Amino acid sequence: MEEVTKVMPPVLERRARQRQPTVSVLKSKLKQGVTCSLPRVRSTLTGFFPVVRWLPKYKLREYVWGDVMSGVIIGIILVPQAIAYCLLAGVEPIYGLYTSFYANIIYFLMGTSRHVSVGIFSLMSLMVGQVVYKEMFLAGFDLNEDSKASGPDVFNATLGTNLTAGKLHSVELMGLQCGKECYSISIATALTFLVGVYQLAMAVFRLGFVSVYLSAPMLDGFATGASFTILTVQAKYLLGLKIPRHQGYGTVVVTWFNIFANIQSANMCDLITSIICISVLVAGKEIQERFKDRLKIPLPTELLVVAGATLASHFGELNSKYGTSVSGYIPTGFISPQVPSFSLMPRLILDAIPLAVISFAFTVSLSEMFAKKNGYTVRPNQEMLAISFCNIIPSFFHCFTTSAALAKTMVKDSTGCQTQISSLISAMVVLLVLLFFAPFFYALQKCVLACIIIVSLRGALRKFKDVPAKWRASRNDGIVWLVTMSATALISVEVGLLVGICFSMICVIFMTQHPKVSLLGRANDTDLYEDLDEYKNLTAPPRVQVFRFQAPLYYANKEAFLKSLYKAVGVEPFLELTKRRKAEKKAKGMSSKLGKANGDTSNSQVVVGLVQRELAFHTIVLDCSAIPFMDTTGIDTFIGLVNEYREISVSVLLANCNTLVIDTLQKGQFFGKNAKDMSSLLFHTVHAAVLHANSTISHIPRSPSCEIGARNIPEGQLNSS
Repeated sequence: MEEVTKVMPPVLERRARQRQPTVSVLKSKLKQGVTCSLPRVRSTLTGFFPVVRWLPKYKLREYVWGDVMSGVIIGIILVPQAIAYCLLAGVEPIYGLYTSFYANIIYFLMGTSRHVSVGIFSLMSLMVGQVVYKEMFLAGFDLNEDSKASGPDVFNATLGTNLTAGKLHSVELMGLQCGKECYSISIATALTFLVGVYQLAMAVFRLGFVSVYLSAPMLDGFATGASFTILTVQAKYLLGLKIPRHQGYGTVVVTWFNIFANIQSANMCDLITSIICISVLVAGKEIQERFKDRLKIPLPTELLVVAGATLASHFGELNSKYGTSVSGYIPTGFISPQVPSFSLMPRLILDAIPLAVISFAFTVSLSEMFAKKNGYTVRPNQEMLAISFCNIIPSFFHCFTTSAALAKTMVKDSTGCQTQISSLISAMVVLLVLLFFAPFFYALQKCVLACIIIVSLRGALRKFKDVPAKWRASRNDGIVWLVTMSATALISVEVGLLVGICFSMICVIFMTQHPKVSLLGRANDTDLYEDLDEYKNLTAPPRVQVFRFQAPLYYANKEAFLKSLYKAVGVEPFLELTKRRKAEKKAKGMSSKLGKANGDTSNSQVVVGLVQRELAFHTIVLDCSAIPFMDTTGIDTFIGLVNEYREISVSVLLANCNTLVIDTLQKGQFFGKNAKDMSSLLFHTVHAAVLHANSTISHIPRSPSCEIGARNIPEGQLNSS
């Protein structure tokens, strides 16, 4: 028999860390926060406006061409999209141009990313539009988009009225009679102000961690479901149908039902225009993707389509002859700033939360993505501040909610953008349209704008092709994507976001409740222990079971931990103890009968050896390397485990615990008072624990009671017991 030598594990001495009192830490931070000095003021201002830092270092010859080129291209893309996305937001086209202008200026001053394009975003526009239409419906407005006045006077808040049930309808807002357009933009600006306030609060209180709960599969599924909703909402414009937007849940289902129910009322002029525009736009996108290496700049397909369609509509008099819906009058210049309506905000408090979260999540994630790609760093908290002020300040200038947009950001990156000077150039392009060219879009058909929106969704809708690959890579991620996408498309955007977040968290909890468990074996003569089911040529240590649980141990998976351990080692201590007690009771009865038969009463006491059924192992080593943390329930579970297995003469040892788990066990007095049993229960490696177990058991003399008990009971009766 191989002689077992007791090997002492290496002694690791923990560093003494003195934790400062919470009060003194708070006092120090407060003192540091209120300290005022000239360098601190300068640092705060330059941190708040990063443009002050990088603009003086601007390399004119090296950067200017790329910035001007990308800025002009983005500006050209912005103009038709700004007009088009107003269909989603439920406001007039002029407000999309305002939003694009102010957002680019503010982000130029406050953003830390060199490439992100902030402005109108289809998803944000959709979510704003749902709130706008809901509030207008509750206020009694007719949601038929053609039931409004046209011409310059519609932009006067006191004259904006619409026809409902044969009479003029308006509501009083901030002391003025507010018509349909006035009320819609008032809702949008109040909502945008709340979104900015929420984002500012998240930046001030460092709540950016909220975005970690928005997993990539969940965001992809949410964006795809929202894209399908956008497609559905815009489908009526392709056919020229005048049906109001559905309010409430199930927008996709109800809208498609209404479209097919009214398909006989389709406007053939709008339908033909839509087919032509979609064909041209898709062809332009395909050419761009196929020859992107040869084309130095993106094709301005959207602008060409808008210009051509506007000219065709104007000279062909499509509105008067065929009844097509057109954008209507778009004024030049700027409207006087106005304070958002605070009387509307109590009704919008909950609606603003998902917009705030999605807006900052997309902005921060895109900033970090392109910063990493181009080799520089961004400040996430400053990005939150920037996007919050991109919503707060423009809300005073008749703008709606903004966010970073992936498609335009990718265009900026691919066209040589170097700094946010490109955003300033884009704002100037939009300004030219605002000052001079806006009225020329009067005859632009709404179906053309819907085509631009729908074709821009190609990237998000293509995510359906990635589902099989996503499913093969991770079923959990695939299920999260499908559930989030389905809830967003079939119920509503807000509910889809909530369902996606909750379902993602439930999946994580489920994974911790059903983690992988394994018994470990030793690799040849090394001190490496790995999963016996996953690796070949491993040998289980003699009479020692090494068990690994790959999840945190807390209240929700305590039972799963115990059940998996009992199943792996094959012995449940309570059942084993019950069997032994039954065997002891039976052995006492048999011993008593034998004693009476032999006239010897002393044998009734010698039965201890019968209940000491020898197990296949004497020690369980818990490999805690995959347990990142545990709570008090986990501590109680470990304590109960040690005590229960001690009752059947099985030792439980711990190995590979991280310092957090060790500190938690110490606080719970798992190692006894003053950690007196730590050296005999805790080991730094599995091999050290196995050596300790074998060396300890080899020094325990075998009890002679088994021989005595066996000698006094006949062999046949012993076996039957």
